[in-house]
Amino acid sequence: MTAATPASGRILVVDDQLANLRVVSALLARHGYAVVTAKDGEEALQMALAQVPDLMLLDMMMPGMDGFGLLAEVKQRPELLRLPVVFLTAAHDRELLLRAFDAGAVDYVTKPFMPEELLARVNAHVGLKLARDRLERVARERQELVNLVAHDLKNPLTSVLFASDILLSGGVRSERVPRYMQMIQDSAQDALGYIKCYLETQADTAAHGRANRAASVALREVVDWITGRYALQLEGRGCQLLLAGNAEGVVAMDGLVLRQVAENLISNAMKYAPGSDVELATCGSAPGFWQLLVEDRGPGIPKAKQRELFKPFVRLTDVDPTAGGTSSGLGLSLAKQIVAQAGGQLWYEDREGGGARFIIELPETASA
Repeated sequence: MTAATPASGRILVVDDQLANLRVVSALLARHGYAVVTAKDGEEALQMALAQVPDLMLLDMMMPGMDGFGLLAEVKQRPELLRLPVVFLTAAHDRELLLRAFDAGAVDYVTKPFMPEELLARVNAHVGLKLARDRLERVARERQELVNLVAHDLKNPLTSVLFASDILLSGGVRSERVPRYMQMIQDSAQDALGYIKCYLETQADTAAHGRANRAASVALREVVDWITGRYALQLEGRGCQLLLAGNAEGVVAMDGLVLRQVAENLISNAMKYAPGSDVELATCGSAPGFWQLLVEDRGPGIPKAKQRELFKPFVRLTDVDPTAGGTSSGLGLSLAKQIVAQAGGQLWYEDREGGGARFIIELPETASA
């Protein structure tokens, strides 16, 4: 007898005969499968819903809910629609077997079965199911990467468009031209830097390839960068970027990443609080932590909607059409994940006197 290749996967075996359950379970377990059993259709349905298996081996003829009844229930549940089901049956009736395929079974094994045949069919169908799961996971990860790149490129490209529009208008004072030219160059370099970062780290999608606990940055660098990038943009909207606090702390986060997070908060303030000054403040927090705050005097977030604030693809307010385009609803969700990966927190508070306050709190580190 040729030994089967060691396997993996979770199989639900359903049979009203305990002897059959023991034989099939022992065979599959010896070859590396995790096996759970059910003695009737109702029990099997509840087990499958609690944790979807990679394959169901289902006895065709059982008292009460038989195999066809259970398969019909499985096909009505969206979470079980793609569960492969293989019938175990003593029947050799051609019409009955055709009915099994019509009902949604992917295969059948007749009793008494040869162990080699059962293993071969199980290996094939579990292998197909796991391969499909891997392909779907890769597709999701690639889509997540596309979403990340598209979102983070939006801010530097918006800055490029702002500065180039100002220069093309011909109304800018000559002494300010170099600042706008520098903004265009810096924004383009940032965009290229983001692309390079994602290309180098796209395999690490779960961490967005960006959070690095060993990195550090001086808050002063981040504040200066935000000022250089957004002071003129706010001025062009008739507003100001106000600075407050002592920005001398050094925090445990990559500088590029913290700039991205802060940039998202600043651009949100510009979109959702048009006409409001934006304040960027820094301060010490709990021992060993520093805070970076972004505040505005806009409408804030209604209490009823604050619990949705950090969910992906959720936009809580219509974007002002003059404030820089549309929103994907990704920014706050990504920002919160990134800060958490660096050992910090990001949260929202209503600002006293009206407006929104977002607080980034990060662990302090010795040097940048």
